[in-house]
Amino acid sequence: MSDDPAVRAELRAQIETRRAGITAFLHDVRPRRNRLTNISIVSSALAAVLVAGPAVGGIAFTNTVKDELSIATAAGVWRPLCIAALIVSLVSVISANLSKSQDLAARVTAAEVCSTELEGVATNLQFGHLSVEEAAEQYHQSVSKIPFVEDKPHSSDPTWERPLS
Repeated sequence: MSDDPAVRAELRAQIETRRAGITAFLHDVRPRRNRLTNISIVSSALAAVLVAGPAVGGIAFTNTVKDELSIATAAGVWRPLCIAALIVSLVSVISANLSKSQDLAARVTAAEVCSTELEGVATNLQFGHLSVEEAAEQYHQSVSKIPFVEDKPHSSDPTWERPLS
């Protein structure tokens, strides 16, 4: 492979295009990962809170709440709490499993690592610390770890079209 400046510039542009795709991917996926994680944490804590009263306070808790709210039976206290706990527990399980099934945490980490690696390749390529051949090899090794990330068009490339999915 030639160390021609034009080839070097083309590889740098390709690296920047891939890094732009990684940035766009991270911009989309990080909030989803965080949202699913937060929903899971909050809903599992809420489920624990909902069952804590009857579990810890027992009959005294349910009788007190029954009398304060003028509910006919103690079951009228603990049943709604248990149903609410069941619902938020299901929300917690679903959000945690959605995050795991999409492997969001691992994908975000892989994309972040790849972006950092590509930044190093681009810098070394720019300052002549790598030949074009070595840089191309490192580029391919890095991007092979993130097949789930699409390239993003370079703003100067009017011919690029997003692939249909």
